[in-house]
Formats: sequence, C-alpha cells, structure tokens
Amino acid sequence: MTTLTRAALVVVAVLLLLLALLWVFQRRLIYLPDSAPVPPAAEVVPGARDVTFTTGDGLRLAAWYVPGTRGVTVLIAGGNGGNRRDRAPLARALSEHGFAVLLMDYRGYGGNPGSPTEEGLRQDALAARDHLGDTRIIYFGESLGAAVVTRLALERPPDGLVLRSPFTDLAAAGRANYPFLPVRTLLRDRFPVAESIRRVRAPVVVVYGTRDTIVPPRLSRAVAEAAGERATTVEVAGAGHNDLVMLAGDEVVGAVADLAGRINQ
Repeated sequence: MTTLTRAALVVVAVLLLLLALLWVFQRRLIYLPDSAPVPPAAEVVPGARDVTFTTGDGLRLAAWYVPGTRGVTVLIAGGNGGNRRDRAPLARALSEHGFAVLLMDYRGYGGNPGSPTEEGLRQDALAARDHLGDTRIIYFGESLGAAVVTRLALERPPDGLVLRSPFTDLAAAGRANYPFLPVRTLLRDRFPVAESIRRVRAPVVVVYGTRDTIVPPRLSRAVAEAAGERATTVEVAGAGHNDLVMLAGDEVVGAVADLAGRINQ
C-alpha cells in the first residue's frame, strides 16, 4: 500500500467518523434549550400565571398564560434556543393589545422534562393547544416554532397563523448554515413547512427580516408562496434573525393584530 493510498484511507476514515458523530449528536446542534428553571410568570409578564399540561406521552410541561380581553388567544411556539423567558417581551406586547397569550416551552426547555425531537415538539404543541379548549386562536411560530405550529395547524386548525422567519424545511435551513455538510442525508428531524403549509386552510402571515442570515429571506418567501393566496407577507427591512425588532417590534405585533382583525370580521 502506497503512502498516498494510506493517507487517502485515513482521510476517508476521519470523514466517516465525523459524519457518524454528526448523525449521533445532530440534535445537540438543532435544539439549543436553556433548561434552567424560569421565575414565576407574574414576575416577568404582568397578569400572567403559571400553568401546566400533560403531553400524550406523559410529560408534564410548564407554560405561562396571560388572560386577555380581546376574545382571541395567541399560542406562541418559540425557536430552537433559550426558553419562554426570552419570549416574554412578545407576550407583554400582545397582552397590551388585549390578546390572551399562552407562551409554551418545549420538552427540555425552561425546566421542562424530556429531550426535544420533531415528534416530541409535535406532542408538546398538541397538548398546549388542547389546554386552551374552545377559543378563537392564532398560532404564532418563531423560526423552528413556525414549523411546529404549521404541523399543529393540520391537526388542530387555528383561526390564523403567523410564521416568523419560517424555513421551507429544516434541511434547507441547515444547508444555509452548514453548506459543506450533506445535511439532507444526515437529518432525522425534517420539519417540512412548505409541504405542510399547502394543506393549511387558515389565513397565513409570513414575517421575515431582510438581513436574516440564519433563515435566509428566500426561504421565508418560499413558504409564503407555498401557502398561496391565503398568505400575506411582512418584510422587516434591515432586520436579522435575532434582532429585538423581530421579537416584539411593531411589525411583528402588528402582523398579529391585523390578522386578528381580519378573522373577527
């Protein structure tokens, strides 16, 4: 065996080992929970209270609920990082507009038990929706949460759907951040948003920032295109994925308020 052949075999072995490690530990790259317990709801969002609900596979999850006066509830599903405390500004802003708000945390986030997976997040969202009972409801999904609520909309149809920085599917978002990896081949969790949104019958608003480098704007626009005539878009000029304006800015809160106005007509 020549030196060149041995070197090539070593390179191949290293690459295979790297791919194997990525396969095994990929969810640690996808889900970035802050698992620390959060403070009582009322200390963070005025008028909020702590609530719990149980998933279909037996996990008891904590969340924050804020009563409202407007007759519409907003179910907030966050992105892949942090916990519900990070979305408190959005809950406060929506509450100030009279909305009731359920700010959920997934399994493994914010002191909740379990470890996140695509199927696990589906069960978490179903439990959160069922906790709210019979109410007019808007689902609000941030980034990964947009995928979660789109799937939820197929099983528990909402009155409206706001998708903030959605991707077409997780592989497309992964390729944007890891262009050197065979992301689509490796992924176990898929989150096919564009495919699912075609079957959602509720009105959809897609909100995205023009300088988003984590979920490129073209992916969010493609989701809106897949939703067809039911979708409207809100473009936040100059905004990146994690900018404050994308959390609780006027354009984001206004998108929810405008949609609520339409479904109440």
